[in-house]
Amino acid sequence: MQSRKLRSQVGKDGILHLDIPVGVTDFEIEVMVIYQIIEPSVQAKTPEELGWPPGFFDQTAGSLQDDPIVRYPQGEYEQRESLE
Repeated sequence: MQSRKLRSQVGKDGILHLDIPVGVTDFEIEVMVIYQIIEPSVQAKTPEELGWPPGFFDQTAGSLQDDPIVRYPQGEYEQRESLE
């Protein structure tokens, strides 16, 4: 069994025409077609387009590097009765 992956354009008539060279002649072959619609790629939005002030991330990146997050004492575990 051979597999081929290709991209092709569907015509305005809604019909996909495929020309796939298989390298053999005068043989009966079985063909399976699986298709997936490819959505046009969307450009990623800039931080400003997402509502952030200009230069926000450049000004704030690394601003807490000298202020580590402190974990406060958690207390003692309570002693529970055993299940047995």
